[in-house]
Amino acid sequence: MTGIPKVQASRRVISGILRRYLPFTEWLLHYRRSDLPGDVIAGIIVAIMLVPQSMAYALLAGLPPQTGLYTGILPPAVYGLLGSSRALAVGPVAMVSLLVAAGLEPLAEVGSPEYGQLALGVALEVGLLQAAMGIVRLGFLVNFLSHAVISAFTSAAALIIAFSQLKHLLGVRIPNTESFLKLLQELWHSLESLNGVTLSLGLLAIGLLLYGNRRLPAQLHQWGIPAGWVLPLSKAAPLGVVLLTTLLVWGLGLSQQFGVAVVGAIPAGLPPLTRPELTAAQWGALLPTALAISLVGFTESYAVGQSLASKRRQKVDPNQDLLGLGAANLAAAFTGGYPVTGGISRSVVNFQAGANTGLASLITAALLALTVIFLMPLFFFLPQTTLAAIILVAVLGLVDFRPLLHSWHYDRGEAGVWMATFISVLGVGVEPGIGIGVVVSILLFLWRSSRPHIAIVGQVPGTEHYRNVLRHEVLTDPRILAVRVDESLFFANAAYLEEYLLREVAERPQVEHLLLICSAVNFIDGSALESLLQLMEKLQQAGVQFHLAEVKGPVMDRLQAIGFVEKLGADHLFLSTHQAMQVIQSRYLSPTAPRWAESAQ
Repeated sequence: MTGIPKVQASRRVISGILRRYLPFTEWLLHYRRSDLPGDVIAGIIVAIMLVPQSMAYALLAGLPPQTGLYTGILPPAVYGLLGSSRALAVGPVAMVSLLVAAGLEPLAEVGSPEYGQLALGVALEVGLLQAAMGIVRLGFLVNFLSHAVISAFTSAAALIIAFSQLKHLLGVRIPNTESFLKLLQELWHSLESLNGVTLSLGLLAIGLLLYGNRRLPAQLHQWGIPAGWVLPLSKAAPLGVVLLTTLLVWGLGLSQQFGVAVVGAIPAGLPPLTRPELTAAQWGALLPTALAISLVGFTESYAVGQSLASKRRQKVDPNQDLLGLGAANLAAAFTGGYPVTGGISRSVVNFQAGANTGLASLITAALLALTVIFLMPLFFFLPQTTLAAIILVAVLGLVDFRPLLHSWHYDRGEAGVWMATFISVLGVGVEPGIGIGVVVSILLFLWRSSRPHIAIVGQVPGTEHYRNVLRHEVLTDPRILAVRVDESLFFANAAYLEEYLLREVAERPQVEHLLLICSAVNFIDGSALESLLQLMEKLQQAGVQFHLAEVKGPVMDRLQAIGFVEKLGADHLFLSTHQAMQVIQSRYLSPTAPRWAESAQ
């Protein structure tokens, strides 16, 4: 009988491993019938959204529209099986498309076979990077992209995307450029040759899309449409606009008579198996772009996935999500696609439509596959201005200056990071702009850490609590300088702390003991340890004894292992500030020494 518990324990371990690395086993092997309606409806609605969006975002990336459709087939299915979020809708998105265009246009001519190979190559590199990050559990790297950097990048990139689509909306030809200022200049000079019919068609598309997003749901409710049909009908607005404008161009001959640019012939059939064929130099040139897409794409996916999961009390594993996104990007590389990530708008719709499991993503992928097999001839007369309108309406909602205003009132440093990132993305380019934003945010962190908050504390009368003398009326002993440092000690702030303490001791001739309160110190690195040793020696030379209080266990273990405690003396270490003050006064000082209240300033 003893073997039965071991077998059960082994099964539990195997089951846990499968759920962790193959999340689909959790819902597929125990699929509930009640989840099926939501998954089917969500899969259909997201597919309806993805068809026009995938073609539009492919053109934004400088790729033919079928590339976007190919990217919407296998990658969403792979993530649906391996990703940890059950509502995340993976596929082409505007931000990643912009990064692809920014990274590839300097390396090859848009529309050339080499450009397509580079797109496959960057998808492969993104997949390998994200999968490797997931395997070694580097999901925490998302924290290095602060909210200010992401918010500013999103707003600036949305502006670049919007203005880059104006050439399609106006029906003019301008060279591709990553410089926002040059783009504005080119657009200004091209206004003389704008195509009025193209512009009218694009404005019609924008108006209908805005109507579908803002007014149509309320009107459908007023017309008595069942609630279950409101979301599908309103989210089908982009597809409806595509069909309407395509019929107008075809029926009125707008392409032949007025030069309205259309998508043209799109190859029918499932995507071919592909393999990037690049030189070593090209692989190396793609690496910065792949790294930017890996981090930005994962940050966007994880943020929306975590937000949606929390509403259902589910959880998203960042490392498993990296594996899922990495596998999805590898799938894109080998099926004629380009990098993918989780889209914000489609994921929200997927969630609202009732997606319960990854089956919704599988249904979306199947519908995209049917589209490329049977429906491609229908998009021949699809005007490019309509795809530009879809992108414009999608990204303009991402331009948001509220985080800057909020930061300006709360934290000027964060506001500075926001403005530096925003200006850099617009001024020097997307990828350098992100890098500058990250560097500025890290420099801000180091600057703040190098000047930690330090408080001289005294006893709150009648209690064992010690608080800042500048904020509270407290009791102090002029012979004891009790100082609390509210930061871990490392190379960047060690010298600052040492200088501060020596200066305060020099300004107080009566001080005989310095008590450093370490309640907020979680780590002391080698440079800070050396600084503490030097401080102890300098204090001894000045006739001042050094004490520590409230040192945390892990920090104490390291201090003992290196021999610092032995040099300091175990009798100079105290469990609490109050104990330290009592022992110092009773052991070293006269009990009749005066104490006085120090008023808060």
